[in-house]
Amino acid sequence: MAEDSSAQRISRLTPLAAVLSLIDARVEAVKPQRWNVATTLGYTLAEDIETSKRPEHPIALRDGFAVEADTIADANSYAPVALPSPIRRIDLGEPMPDGTDAVLPIDAVAFRGAQAEAVAPVTPGEGMLPAGGDAAPHALMRRAGQRMRSIDIVAVQAAGIKSALIREPRIAVVLGVEPTIPLGGVGGLLVRSVFDAGATVSNKPEMTLDVAVADSENDAIVAFGGTGSGRRDTSVQALARLGRVEMHGIAISPGQTTALGFAGTRPVLLVSGRLDAALAAWHLIGCSIVTKLSGGGIDDKTITLPLKRKVASAIGMTEFIPVSCNDGMAEPLATGYLSFMSLSRSDGWIAVPAESEGFPTGSPVAVHPWP
Repeated sequence: MAEDSSAQRISRLTPLAAVLSLIDARVEAVKPQRWNVATTLGYTLAEDIETSKRPEHPIALRDGFAVEADTIADANSYAPVALPSPIRRIDLGEPMPDGTDAVLPIDAVAFRGAQAEAVAPVTPGEGMLPAGGDAAPHALMRRAGQRMRSIDIVAVQAAGIKSALIREPRIAVVLGVEPTIPLGGVGGLLVRSVFDAGATVSNKPEMTLDVAVADSENDAIVAFGGTGSGRRDTSVQALARLGRVEMHGIAISPGQTTALGFAGTRPVLLVSGRLDAALAAWHLIGCSIVTKLSGGGIDDKTITLPLKRKVASAIGMTEFIPVSCNDGMAEPLATGYLSFMSLSRSDGWIAVPAESEGFPTGSPVAVHPWP
């Protein structure tokens, strides 16, 4: 049979380090937008969030009675101390009256007719929050380049801050390329992975690479499938027609058929139709694209664990390896082809750098938990 000269072919494998260097040099952060703080979960800040002095004045941290602590220092149930009249009832969050420095609990007060008496002492500052107790003036709550977490949103809102400047990359996910093997929910997983990385996802079942490139609102494109040399694999040729292919064939395992290029200034990542290869390409390359577009840093959620058994790797290839974490150790589950069972049993993944031949048993490794 004659050789098919129209088939996509890989002439060389580009080292992962070169790919990441290109992304770092060519991909720019998107324009920031000001959003209501409540809607910023998962997105990257484009400016520091600072708060003013909080609270501005001392406030009560519990319900009770505002008192001057020294005046009831000797109070007890056998020798109660009369409270000044009128007594100063106070509720949680209310400003402390002048001349008071503590909140006496309700059950520490007894009433004899109209006279209120303290039957227990309090220390100065007890039951109250001093001015600036939550935050000093110009306190830094979250830095530019950091992503907003649920706890950040709650704290920032508590500080009275209503808006924040964030970057929202828009990533088109093209799922219409015919894959080489049954996919199940891989396309949905890729969409969720893009969202988890801090981007808004633009995808429709019928979206093609041409349509995604034509939409100027897309800041980057990730296309799924069609990167090999199969009879229906044409995504790399399509990118060459629509823009520029910088590299086809990247020295990662799995994921050697991954391609990266640009449509104008927008990065286009083409990943394999294989589940394991698509995951490796996204985590090793795609996340870096979103990070650059967001103007942030990759969140370091890794945990360091000793390796349960050795891992061998070929020099020149970056290995993406799923691991399970049990009994304080990381156990490698597969290399090369990663079965869906090995992925299902895993708690995260490790990467073996291209310059390494692997890790011996007991080596500390950085485990990246699955999102």
